[in-house]
Amino acid sequence: MFYYYYDWTYILVLIGALICIAASARVKSVFNRYSTVRSHTGMTGREAAEQILRRNGIYDVQVVHIAGNLTDHYNPGNKTLGLSDTVYNSASVAAIGVAAHECGHAVQHATGYAPLSIRGALVPVANFGSMAAWPLIIIGLFMNGETSAFLINLGILLFSAAVLFQLVTLPVEFNASNRAVKVLESSGMLYPDEVGSVKKVLGAAALTYVASAASMILQLLRLIILTGGRRRND
Repeated sequence: MFYYYYDWTYILVLIGALICIAASARVKSVFNRYSTVRSHTGMTGREAAEQILRRNGIYDVQVVHIAGNLTDHYNPGNKTLGLSDTVYNSASVAAIGVAAHECGHAVQHATGYAPLSIRGALVPVANFGSMAAWPLIIIGLFMNGETSAFLINLGILLFSAAVLFQLVTLPVEFNASNRAVKVLESSGMLYPDEVGSVKKVLGAAALTYVASAASMILQLLRLIILTGGRRRND
């Protein structure tokens, strides 16, 4: 006889996936909308980034062109600020907003912003945890006694490190966006209505980080539910 097992916890994974898809679609839609709005200064993303870095006394960070769409990032390891195809040479309001946000990370690094340092320290642990957690848990489920409980608990602990990384990322990203808005307002690089558009772009981008954190929390909850009974029995 064929037995069908329904695992209701897959609903948690589905909810997390839908949240991430919705957030990703939102940021792409908002960015595409304001990427067609040219700034009054005609300044490109690269020029905006270089000016913001100089305003903050940062001269050892190189602004470089990288491939892709919305792949922009700041690398504290080699002090490079990578701007994507849609930002580097674009004079749109959206491009300047994204460039200013990445400069926010460079300023965080230069000023020793604590959450950024914590996130950097968590990167290797989070990467290892996200890869090793499930194999350890699965092996633990096929074993008995204390060894089983140890492997399951270790897997959950490692996955929790990946969740913690996502949570620490939130204040880092929000702070970088706040820094971007403030410098664009105070420098006169954008008009007030253009700064309002930047807030919409960065707000939509922030939702993707919230969605990622929510998805990871739901996955952790699923792990705890799936293994809870086994750990109590052991």
